[in-house]
Amino acid sequence: MTTVEADGSIPTKPAPRSNLPSLVVWMQTAQRLAQRTPFYYGWVVLFSAGSSMFVRNATASITLAVFVYPLSEELGWSRTLIAGAASVGGLAASASSPGIGWLIDRYGARVVLATSVFVLGLATVSLAWAVAPLTFYLAYGAGRMIFSSPLQIGPSVVASRWFIRMRGRAVGLLSLMHSSGMVLFPLIASVTIAFRDYQSAWIVLGVMAWVIALPPVIFLIAETPEDLGLKPDGDSAPADSPTENGGKQRLADEPIWTARQAMRTKTLWLLAVGVGLLFVVHSGTNIHLVAYFRDQDLGATVAASAISVMALSMAASSVIWGWIVERLPIRISFMLTAAVMVVASVSFIGADSMIEAYVYSGVFGFALAGLLVVPPVAYADYFGRLSLGTIRGVTEPFMSLGQAIGAVVSGAIFDITDSYTSAFMTFAVLGVVTMAGIAFASRPRAPAAAGQG
Repeated sequence: MTTVEADGSIPTKPAPRSNLPSLVVWMQTAQRLAQRTPFYYGWVVLFSAGSSMFVRNATASITLAVFVYPLSEELGWSRTLIAGAASVGGLAASASSPGIGWLIDRYGARVVLATSVFVLGLATVSLAWAVAPLTFYLAYGAGRMIFSSPLQIGPSVVASRWFIRMRGRAVGLLSLMHSSGMVLFPLIASVTIAFRDYQSAWIVLGVMAWVIALPPVIFLIAETPEDLGLKPDGDSAPADSPTENGGKQRLADEPIWTARQAMRTKTLWLLAVGVGLLFVVHSGTNIHLVAYFRDQDLGATVAASAISVMALSMAASSVIWGWIVERLPIRISFMLTAAVMVVASVSFIGADSMIEAYVYSGVFGFALAGLLVVPPVAYADYFGRLSLGTIRGVTEPFMSLGQAIGAVVSGAIFDITDSYTSAFMTFAVLGVVTMAGIAFASRPRAPAAAGQG
């Protein structure tokens, strides 16, 4: 919901979200913490929000990939059936994302993230007792919905509100935390399955989510620097100093778009569709990659370690993409992400050795890091902070649908052809189509300031 001033102007920061006394008490606590922190408090907020991105990997597709073999062997489920749970979660996320975005703008990311982390842990733990397809779909679908909607939107909105000049670096660090979770959670799941069973693995992952993320999300996040009397990026004066690439970013010049205004631009929908297509590739590859490498006779150890290589590549590349997106135009950065995905998709077809599996997984991880960094920066840079939660909410269904479609497409193609070759070729084509569409996603012309809220 957008607030318009009496004179018709739009405020430069999100409107207050609640007048509850408990929020006032908490804000006084956050204010004291911000005053005592010897560095910019935005970094505390960033890493607190990032903890939720770290633990969301409890239901990541790359984590589910570790469970595909034991679930299919013990319960007799097909790969399409198992991957379908991710699709159900993606569809639920598509339906819920607009509401989640509005809740973030209205009540704040802290409340949404805390609730989401709690539900994520509960859903993950309950998977230990999900021995029927229906209960598995309900539990994993709920966790996947949390993964794809509030824990996708919330942290990047927080980062984009606290950082403008250093937004690329901030979102890159969020991606680094997510990528680190991609390394740790599948590894812990694999070890637990090997020494115990897959039921124990689900319980361990769910408890980790609660322990790691709930305390910082509840106690340390503030919605905007202005709420604590600070300025974005930790600047002591209006942000008019030169950026590292020679340009200038003034807070006064930050784009101010309402959600309704943004939805009238072709740029918003080109970005959203492009993200959706690339997430088809993301999900369709991640969930099935372990099984694919095992089909290539590379062995369980190589297959699992190749996933770790991909996650490590994502982690190492996240900050690089933050640097890239601050220096290259958004369109070029986005097209570069799609181009690397095309290369990786085609390369996977011929991966039949350990070295090839590691190299191509590393290339794909580099592309996935770009997919996590570039779009959030694009939305914030093009449309500003005012209604960013709502704007992300109305575009996120494209990402969720992409994940849902990709998970099922790969499984269905394998079940029909007994091969993933056609899936990888399809993903390469989608990458080329994305590049063509993003070429037209130019920065939209600034809207009129009159009440179009």
